[in-house]
Amino acid sequence: MGVSLSYFYKIDERQRLIFFAALCILGLFSLGENVMLKEQEIKAGFEYFVMGWHLILQKGLRRFVILPILLNVLLLGGLFWMFVSQIGGYIDGIMSYVPDWLAWLSGILLLASILMILILFYFIFTTLSGFIAAPFNGLLAEKVEKMLTGEDLQEMSLWDFLKDVPRMLGREWQKLVYSLPKIIALFLLGFVPLLGQTVVPIATFVFTAWMFAIQYCDYPFDNHKIPFDVMKNELAIKRNVTVTFGGLVSLCTFVPIVNLVIIPVAVCGATAMWVNEYRRLFKRSSQDKTGTEMSLHHAHSVGGQIVTK
Repeated sequence: MGVSLSYFYKIDERQRLIFFAALCILGLFSLGENVMLKEQEIKAGFEYFVMGWHLILQKGLRRFVILPILLNVLLLGGLFWMFVSQIGGYIDGIMSYVPDWLAWLSGILLLASILMILILFYFIFTTLSGFIAAPFNGLLAEKVEKMLTGEDLQEMSLWDFLKDVPRMLGREWQKLVYSLPKIIALFLLGFVPLLGQTVVPIATFVFTAWMFAIQYCDYPFDNHKIPFDVMKNELAIKRNVTVTFGGLVSLCTFVPIVNLVIIPVAVCGATAMWVNEYRRLFKRSSQDKTGTEMSLHHAHSVGGQIVTK
């Protein structure tokens, strides 16, 4: 480093300007690449969401869409009744924490409080619907993947499917354990004056978008028995894709009628994301692992050394 710095100080002013100009150009080029990559990922997240709407209309998938919609109608109706009957008390409780000197912001803070409560109720809705519809959503993801790739997953009998239900519910429990502490923390922060009515609603929406992406991408990942933590890490690598997709799903849950069909749409879109973004990666990893295991299986020990046949 000392030699490099001494050389730098010896060069003339013109060479220094050229050097700094080159650095600036490289920096701008790198920044431009990052911006372009981010735009491409955001566009991809939007395209997967649109693809979900296209896929639910395809012949052969409609019957797997109807049952989740019926479950949504019942569950959403119950939560809507609870929301209407309890929202007044919740809002009064939150607004009681607002100090007098912020009274002039009461209208904005009231809207932010309502938004936070809505997001909380939809988190409850998503969690409950995830547990109830998990087996059906997993089956829908399997059928969508077959339609997109032309390849069958491992065939399962009805008995095998029923035996696999506890594992699917266990996967939903993993998602709940991951998300619940964070939701509770955001909910408690919502009672902090000013912070709870400004920053927390935005943070809650972003986290909700992330959780929606995890919720629905999990079905195709789980069909291939990919561990939850591995899936979460892979989604984080392409967070612009996943958060854009999850954010669009989250927004649609607030739209009447649309929110009744959004779950199968999200499952289809997330499966399309799995096929295009992750399937090849994990399939190659699985093949490499299988090849290694076969090599070890055909190896035997001779004179304390491992040799292959």
